[in-house]
Order: sequence, then C-alpha cells, then structure tokens
Amino acid sequence: MTFFYLYFMNTNTERIYKMSFARVYPLYVQKVEKKGRSKAELDSIIYWLTGYDAQALQGQIDEKNTFEAFFDQAPQMNPNASKITGVICGYRIEDIEDELVKKVRYLDKLVDELAKGRPMEKILRS
Repeated sequence: MTFFYLYFMNTNTERIYKMSFARVYPLYVQKVEKKGRSKAELDSIIYWLTGYDAQALQGQIDEKNTFEAFFDQAPQMNPNASKITGVICGYRIEDIEDELVKKVRYLDKLVDELAKGRPMEKILRS
C-alpha cells in the first residue's frame, strides 16, 4: 500500500468517528425524499439496523451525538447486517476492517438502496 492510501484511509476514518449523526441525518432525509421515498421509510431502516425506536433515535439527534456514540449506544445491531454487501463510497463493505466505519457504510448502503427505489423487503434483507 502506498503512503497516500494509508494517509487517506486514516484521515477518512478519523473524520467518520467525529462526524455528527445529527448533521448527517437531515441529508439522509433530503436524499430519500428527493427520490420519492419517505422519512418514515428511512427511519425504518435505521430501526432495523440499530435497534433504536423513534424516541431513542430522536434522542440521538437531539444530543448531537457522533457516529461513534450513535453506534456505541445502539440497542442491538441487526444480525442480518452482515448480509449488506457491495461497494459504497468506493469501498467494498465486506473488506472494511474498522467496525465503526463498516457500520456507517452499512447505513450509507441502506440509504442508497432506499433512494434508488429498492423494495423495503429487499433493503431489510427479509
């Protein structure tokens, strides 16, 4: 691996750890609504992935938690999350070693699938 690649990965990972879920969530909402999907559907995939309910999710947003805190405090990651595969942001999800980064990319992938019109049953790996 080149120095540039290692530097980029470390910088990108640090940014993900410090990124505020509360700041990204409205962007997720905007992305899916622009494509004709609903905030309720977005929330459903977040509940499915993390085990949060509506009140707990709103609490995470109100507290302006980072992605690190958001996933650390998640009631229970869905055991089927490992079925989320593919490429997101130029990285193959299955190859990501950092657990937090992998969880963030799982969420990104689900949001992308929702925005692309994929049926909820398939998004939720039913």
